[in-house]
Amino acid sequence: MMMPSIFRDSLFDNFMEDFAFPDIDRVLYGKHAHNLMKTDVKEKGAGYEVDIDLPGFQKDEIRMQLQNGYLTVSAAKGLDKDEKKEDGSYVRRERYAGSMSRSFYVGEHVTQEDIHPKYENGILSFQIPKEETKAVEEKSHYIPIEG
Repeated sequence: MMMPSIFRDSLFDNFMEDFAFPDIDRVLYGKHAHNLMKTDVKEKGAGYEVDIDLPGFQKDEIRMQLQNGYLTVSAAKGLDKDEKKEDGSYVRRERYAGSMSRSFYVGEHVTQEDIHPKYENGILSFQIPKEETKAVEEKSHYIPIEG
């Protein structure tokens, strides 16, 4: 049976979802929580270019932390619960509150000064430099022969 949908999301709640054991917080993010913080990583000559989708967030709601070679990007959004509903009750509400984070191992060689993030049109962009490869010194390991 065909069910009406908006952006591949059912207009009607599946009553059995409440009885499942969710591995994600559906209350905060809905059915598509696994699609949050979509990330593109492109390899460029001297490093990697990273783009993370964070639509609906303000710049001051996003934090980046570099610790022990791991770069963690986190975003948190609050929902004002004291909203006045002048035109009636909501039938469906798709704005959620909560926080999310994602960590990437970038290596011990990366410092805070190496990362220059830019947030524009819902996309957080930054570059991570590659670790410089050290030249391998070739030594001949001949074994002397006695006799």
